[in-house]
Amino acid sequence: MEPTKDSTCPPIKNFSEIPNDKKKRYQELISVFQQKYGKQPQFFVQAPGRVNLIGEHIDYCGYSVLPMAVEQNILIAAARSGDDKIFVANKDSNYADFECSTNNLTIAEGTTSWHVYFLCGLKAIEDSGQLQQQMSGLYCMVDGVIPKSAGLSSSSALVCCSALVAAFANNLKFTKSELAELCTVSERYCGTQGGGMDQSIAFMAEEGQAKLITFNPLSATNVQLPSGVVFVVSNSCVEMHKAATANFNIRVVECRLAAQLIAKKLGLDWLQLKKLGDVQKTLKYDLPQMLATVQQLLHAEAYTKQEVCTELGIEEDELNKTSLCGNTLHVQQFKLYNRAMHVFSEANRVHQFKAFCDNPDADVTQKLAKLMNDSHSSCRDLYECSCPELDSLVNICLQSGALGSRLTGAGWGGCAVSMVPTEQLKSFMENVKTKYYQSDSKRAGKVTESLFASKLGNGAAVYELTQN
Repeated sequence: MEPTKDSTCPPIKNFSEIPNDKKKRYQELISVFQQKYGKQPQFFVQAPGRVNLIGEHIDYCGYSVLPMAVEQNILIAAARSGDDKIFVANKDSNYADFECSTNNLTIAEGTTSWHVYFLCGLKAIEDSGQLQQQMSGLYCMVDGVIPKSAGLSSSSALVCCSALVAAFANNLKFTKSELAELCTVSERYCGTQGGGMDQSIAFMAEEGQAKLITFNPLSATNVQLPSGVVFVVSNSCVEMHKAATANFNIRVVECRLAAQLIAKKLGLDWLQLKKLGDVQKTLKYDLPQMLATVQQLLHAEAYTKQEVCTELGIEEDELNKTSLCGNTLHVQQFKLYNRAMHVFSEANRVHQFKAFCDNPDADVTQKLAKLMNDSHSSCRDLYECSCPELDSLVNICLQSGALGSRLTGAGWGGCAVSMVPTEQLKSFMENVKTKYYQSDSKRAGKVTESLFASKLGNGAAVYELTQN
């Protein structure tokens, strides 16, 4: 199947095109916007969250991933302010208002307030170099229905939504892939070194299709999921804030160091090869050969920082500059073997998953289930990005009738995604509800928004309320 051609911008539609069953939410947001700002919004922008079906922690290594957008999204009602002032509020009063000037879109390192992700979206447009004059000021009201810190990409959806708001307000047009790449880079202002999956599916999703997202160059290919099964999302209710801990960036750095050590040992230009995927391309090996290379060249025990320096022939200061990032400078041990083994095996599972979907046979769901289960085991044991609650939830999902189940998203909390036979969906939901949610008083009240059958959503779009 050929990649989707990326010659289009995110769609611009009229408010009248919003389905009637979804208009109530928009109308409520209009009312809140009017109460806050004393005027009506001029347009809306929505960007979806996502579930990654398989391909965890490999996008930043240069490898393809296989996500799908979900119906849950970030929605922003917006109007141009007529000056350089930006006002941002959230329909949820638990989130503080924010205001700034378009002359000073600065993001302080280490800031974790919710509005920082909104600013990242504005920075994406500012950094694009396409603005011919000062960025328009804005009034914005945000409404998010993606569970926060759940591994469903609520933060990246806000970045993408904000960027599209700024692009539309300033009459700029970008293709979907251009916006995805701009937002991938700009989200790093928050401190996380992500790889681009979340932003890509937010813009490139199509209703009814999962996507194989490939990088360098960015492209998206439709993947038709098998009939007779449904993918169910279940939130562990353990929140993980990527930008608030070093866990995510440590894994990025470990993969970078693994790539550099392999390159160094094979006489390659290790300073230029910072992704495991780039090392593979340079060597022209297949993925099984890369797994064998890891087993041959890297030892299973953790590497000390000094050992890495010795292997690369550099001092610690140079290592800090060439390979580490701000919140990983303190790390003294790196599990390079385990991380590289996960990445290469997970990248292989992604390609197998797509191949099975493209050429389904009578056993296709069993084959996909095994890949999902193997993926979770690898995330748990080799990448160490699961947690006890997630492992328990995955086990309960399998015991409740799921064919395959795995963590989705960064991990250390967040959600699991399970492939469930359609005819067993009702009993599966009841069993998981009883065994995981109702067994804990803190989780019991969150079951409605935490356990749902996932419907494949659309990508980001603009809805005009008035002609401007």
